[in-house]
Amino acid sequence: MIALVVIIPLFAAFLITLSGVTKYRIHWHIAGVATFFSFAASLYLLQEVFSAGRISYWFGGWEPPWGIEFVLDYFSSFILVIIAFVAFVITMYAGPSVKKEVGEERSLTFAALYMTLVAGLFGIVVTGDMFNLYVFLEIASLAGYALIGAGTKRGALVASFNYLILGTIGAVFFLLGVGYLYMVTGTLNMADLAVRLPALYDSRVILTAFALFTVGLSLKFALFPLHTWLLSAHSQAPTIISAILAAAVLKVNVYALLRVMFTVFGWEFSLQAVPVSTLMYLLAAAAIIGGSLLTVAQTNIKRMLAFSSVGQIGYIVLGIALANHTGMTGSLMHILNHALMKGGLFLAAGAVIYKTGLYELSALKGMGRKMPYSMAAFSVAGLSMVGVPLTAGFVSKWYLAVGALEAGMGVFVPVILLSSLLSATYFWRVIESIYFGVKTADTGPETKEQQGNTGEVPVSMLLPVLALAGLCILFGTAAFIPLSFAERAASLLLGGM
Repeated sequence: MIALVVIIPLFAAFLITLSGVTKYRIHWHIAGVATFFSFAASLYLLQEVFSAGRISYWFGGWEPPWGIEFVLDYFSSFILVIIAFVAFVITMYAGPSVKKEVGEERSLTFAALYMTLVAGLFGIVVTGDMFNLYVFLEIASLAGYALIGAGTKRGALVASFNYLILGTIGAVFFLLGVGYLYMVTGTLNMADLAVRLPALYDSRVILTAFALFTVGLSLKFALFPLHTWLLSAHSQAPTIISAILAAAVLKVNVYALLRVMFTVFGWEFSLQAVPVSTLMYLLAAAAIIGGSLLTVAQTNIKRMLAFSSVGQIGYIVLGIALANHTGMTGSLMHILNHALMKGGLFLAAGAVIYKTGLYELSALKGMGRKMPYSMAAFSVAGLSMVGVPLTAGFVSKWYLAVGALEAGMGVFVPVILLSSLLSATYFWRVIESIYFGVKTADTGPETKEQQGNTGEVPVSMLLPVLALAGLCILFGTAAFIPLSFAERAASLLLGGM
C-alpha cells in the first residue's frame, strides 16, 4: 500500500501522456482520479500507523539496510496526508486555470509534469534511505523547474532558471552529504544510520555532512536569507504551481530537514552537540520580521503572498529550534495550517486572475461584490494568516509562543505578536480594497474583457478554495483533530519527550 502512493501518480503521468494520442482531453480527469486515490490511500495509512504503529515495505524482499525501504511512522503519515490532500484539491482546481494561463495546447504536457511532481513529493515522504531521498528530491525539483517555466508571463523562464541554479546548488550540497555519510558508515538506510552515527559524533566528516544537509535543504525550502528564488518563482509561475510550491513543495523540504536532523542524526546532536539552534533562532527571527516587513511593501498580489511565505517558514523553523514538545507541535501544526492558508490564498488570487487578468492589489477594488465567495475565502485565509482566534493560524502561533516561554526564549513572543500585527496590516489593506474600494482613475480603466468577465469562477475552481478556507475555520475551532496527530509526531521526533 505504501508503494502505491508513489506508483499511482507516476502511472497517471504515463496515462496522461498516452491520452495525447486520442481526441479526448481527459488529462485533468486522470490526474483528479489519481490524486483522489492517493489521498484516500494516505488516510488509510494514517489510520493504520496510528492504530498499529510503524509500517515498512521492502522492495524485492531485500531486508533493510541492504534493500530499499519505504517507511511510514507518526511523522511521515501526518505529512503525507497533508501533501496528498493539497495535491488533490489543487488538481480539482487546475483544469480551467491551466487552460487559460498555460494554453490548451500545452495543458497535457503540463498535467503529466504536475503528476510527476506529486509522485516526487510522495516519494520524499515515504522513503527510508538517504540516497532515494535525494532521488525523489530531484524528481520533484526537475518537474518544478519545468512547470514554473511553462508560464506565459515574460519572466517565467528567468524565474525557472533562477530556481534551477539555486535548487541545483542545494541538491549538490545534499548529495555530497550523502556521500560523506556512506564513506564513514557504509550504509544509507535512515534507521541503520541512526544506530551507527552516535559513535561517530566527533568525526569531522559527520559534522561536514550535517552542515551540507542543513544548508542544502534550507536553500530548497527558502529559509531566509536563501529565499531569493522563491519570490520570482511564486510571482511568475501559473497559479496552481504557486499554490503547490507554497502548500506542498516547501513543506516537503522542511520534512526532509526534520527527518535528517531528528531521525538520522538525532535531536541531541542536531540541536545540542552542534550549535545549530542558536543560528536557527536568529534566522527564524529574521525571516519572521523581515518577511513580514517586506510583504507590506508589495503591490503585486502573488509577490505579496510570496514574501509572506518567507515569514511563515520562519515560524516553522522557530518551532524546530525550540526543541521542546510544545514548540515542535506548533511547528508541525504550522506546516498543516500554512498549507491550508497559503494554498487557499493563492487559489483565491488565481480566481481573480482567471476572471480579470489582474495582478496588482490596486486593481482588486470592489471584487468582493463581483466574486463574493472567492473573496470571502480569501478573507478567511488571510485572517487565519494573521492568527485571529478561532482560525487555524491562531492555534499554531499559540503553541509556538507557549513553546518559546517553556524554552526560556520569551523574546520570541513579541516577535510573533509584531509579525501578526504586520500581517494584519497587509491583509487588511487587501480586504479593505476588496470590499470597500471603488475604482478610480489611478487604478486605470478596465478593459472590455474585465468589464464583461465578472462573477464567480467555475464550480470546479470555487469548491477547492472554499474547502481550504473552511478547514482554516474547522481546525481553528476543533483544533483537537489535527493536534492529536501532530502531538504524537512531535513526540516521535523528540525521542518520546
